[in-house]
Amino acid sequence: MRLTRLLTAVVSAIVLLAGTATATAATLGYVALGDSYTSGPFIPVQSLDPLGCGRSNANYPSVLARKLQVPLTDVSCAGADTSNMTASQSVPFSGTNQPQFSALKVNTGLVTVGIGGNDFGVFGGLVGTCPGLRASNPTGSPCQDHFTAGGVDTVKAAIAGITPRVAAVLAGIHQRAPGAAVYVIGYPRIAPETGYCPNILPFADGDYAWLNSVEEALNAALADAAAGGGASFVDTFGPSRGHDACARGGAAWINGKDTKLFAAAAYHPLKAGMAGVADVIAAHL
Repeated sequence: MRLTRLLTAVVSAIVLLAGTATATAATLGYVALGDSYTSGPFIPVQSLDPLGCGRSNANYPSVLARKLQVPLTDVSCAGADTSNMTASQSVPFSGTNQPQFSALKVNTGLVTVGIGGNDFGVFGGLVGTCPGLRASNPTGSPCQDHFTAGGVDTVKAAIAGITPRVAAVLAGIHQRAPGAAVYVIGYPRIAPETGYCPNILPFADGDYAWLNSVEEALNAALADAAAGGGASFVDTFGPSRGHDACARGGAAWINGKDTKLFAAAAYHPLKAGMAGVADVIAAHL
């Protein structure tokens, strides 16, 4: 009988803890911080405030807020990096996006932050360089070779510097919203585990595996920052297996090389990807 009562108490405590983040957010509100993988450029319907941030009402913060039935303040913005948590960001069409930390309040209950991919030009460097190098060595790894100097992978070396930047972001969040449950959102898979689709993802064959390893390094850097910064890391790379840009039959979460004005920016999440990421985050709550 005593054992039964003990097990019942333990289960009750687990259920109570699991519901804390959701209950707090429902009472005090949810703030979403991040870059374009959070904001969702070109996914309908786009916010006009400001238009240049590419913020969709079908991005994962919006989907998650509707799932949890909590009030949302979404200040994510395309092109943002960690510096834009505390500094204004210039955006096309509409001037500036205010520092994202301005949305945090002392009583904010839930914060998600998807940031880091734009620091040191990591994401832009890959999509801006790799497709143009495919023709030089279609079955090799010309992009990896391009970013290797003296035997050092310069992209991964730069990623190592993202951990302290994201750790500083988390410290800033805790300072401004001391009672919030904070979740660092990882980046979903762009390239498949095996196979190629050069018409959609025009990287050289050997650079597919390298792109995956770069994403894994980036997500590991974010996970390390979360572990040391009082936050939970939400892995979306693993759960997006089979939903990469090459996936067929409507399974893709990520758009390919061509920007689709009413679907997604090039190499960015589709509406289905945002819904998928929202499901992954909800499972952590």
